[in-house]
Amino acid sequence: MTRAPILFRVDAGRAQGWENLCRCLVYAAALQRRRRPAHFLSQLEPLTLAPSVKKGGNELIAAAGPAGTEADLAQTIQQIRRIRPEAVVVDSPNVQEEYLRELRREGVAVISIDSLGATAFPSQLVINPLLGPSREGYTHDRRTQLLLGARFAIVRPEIRRVRPLRSQEPIQPFRVLVALGDDDLNNQSGELAKVLLNTPRVGRVDILTRSFNPEIESLRALAATCPDRLEVVCEANEVPLRLSRGHLALTAGNNWSLEMACVGIPQLVIVQSETHWPTAQRLEEEGAATCLGWHENVSAGTIRQAVSSILGETQERQLMSRAGRKLIDGRGPDRLVTALEIVLHRTRRVAPAMAA
Repeated sequence: MTRAPILFRVDAGRAQGWENLCRCLVYAAALQRRRRPAHFLSQLEPLTLAPSVKKGGNELIAAAGPAGTEADLAQTIQQIRRIRPEAVVVDSPNVQEEYLRELRREGVAVISIDSLGATAFPSQLVINPLLGPSREGYTHDRRTQLLLGARFAIVRPEIRRVRPLRSQEPIQPFRVLVALGDDDLNNQSGELAKVLLNTPRVGRVDILTRSFNPEIESLRALAATCPDRLEVVCEANEVPLRLSRGHLALTAGNNWSLEMACVGIPQLVIVQSETHWPTAQRLEEEGAATCLGWHENVSAGTIRQAVSSILGETQERQLMSRAGRKLIDGRGPDRLVTALEIVLHRTRRVAPAMAA
């Protein structure tokens, strides 16, 4: 690495979930392809996440407190002065406007990744890799640039590589994926798998999850009771193969839903978080998915009926697949890196002028 580093301020754990950290790791990997090293200032739970962060060549610094607190602000400023990054990427719903302004006073570019629009942003760049809220939902400074929506979806490179392989529907028997994302907020994966195993037309079920899922052992125990039809997949090198063979996926309207759309897998969306409602609705509007509604209101019978209906309609699955692939092309990380480089270039030009 020969260029100035980027500092990521992001936490991960049961309280805030793991989605923010995972998308930052994808962003960091894209930056490293441009020879920019990444440092992560993070509180991690469980601690076994540390090797996952370091595996990509990133530096990991243990955060003294949750993002957005006074102690965290002091430590972040200290690390900025020590590392001298060109930009700080902040991905936390708990960070407020004054926190971001204090970082800007340190002379670094501030990049916010946010899917809520709940605060005013003085950041140079605001990124929303999901499909909502829209531009009107954000309050920001006059010079802030917004990167929102499908063009900036953060798709993992190993997922994008499956896209050409999944250009045509795989042969039967029908395989259904349970892919509720980095955060299975309500531990529904196991229950949904049981429903699918008792659904007509479904031949096999794959539960796609993360190795740090708190319920991973119970999911594996469930799979052991039906090894011929149910499997738990959490290794990054195994997930692409399952995607290439899947006919339908049950998702939650989060970043994984966008990855499924990029590959071209038809989806039934069961929303688990208010943050993901706009994405679920947009996917349905575009014809890439059917939104079944809020997780508490979706019955097992509704799921069985919807799954049987889609598996029985070849043309419907093909239309959903095409709509998803048209909406998400998987080049979001590269576009985000280019946008950051443009912001940094402008910052370098402005700094000498201000000094003069």
